[in-house]
Amino acid sequence: MERVALLVMEMQRGVVGDLTKFPDLVAACGRHDVVANAARLLHTARSAGLPVIHCTAAFRPDRSGSHTGNCPFIVSLLKDPGHMLEGTAATEVLPELWDGGDLESRRHHGFSPFTGTSLDMTLRSLGVSHVVALGVSLNLGIPGLALEAVNLGYRVTVVRDAVAGIPEEYAQAVLRHTISLLATRATTADLIEEWK
Repeated sequence: MERVALLVMEMQRGVVGDLTKFPDLVAACGRHDVVANAARLLHTARSAGLPVIHCTAAFRPDRSGSHTGNCPFIVSLLKDPGHMLEGTAATEVLPELWDGGDLESRRHHGFSPFTGTSLDMTLRSLGVSHVVALGVSLNLGIPGLALEAVNLGYRVTVVRDAVAGIPEEYAQAVLRHTISLLATRATTADLIEEWK
């Protein structure tokens, strides 16, 4: 029997919350009710006994364990030496999405949640064969998550109304032309109905 887990990508205070450096991404999430949809979906998933894993990102103050010069976007982020530092409020999961029974998989480098983390082993220890992805962003994190999950043998579903990216036309193109090749696409309502 297939076991499903939800992977919540970077829904952190410093990414899409009150401590963000990405107001355009927050605005896109707001226009599509991403946080509200995610909260409804996670509540239903927990009630159905499905594991929820928050895939989060942080930097150590000394940047140890992070490649800091190999990617223009990370170089830009690190111009602010306090950005997303381990142990700060910016790295916390949005409070409306966190539950005490949830798990967290933290990474200190790159843009996708599997490489260099224990996420794959955690999923396998839970007997998971199908991951449901939500969060941000459709620019990097969600496509990276989907591609790595497929390469590792998982079936993937991406929640169309619980993901966002910028600009929005590009995000919609990624859903149509990239995600559709890797994953099933579903809405929050579809999954809530399935898991009730």
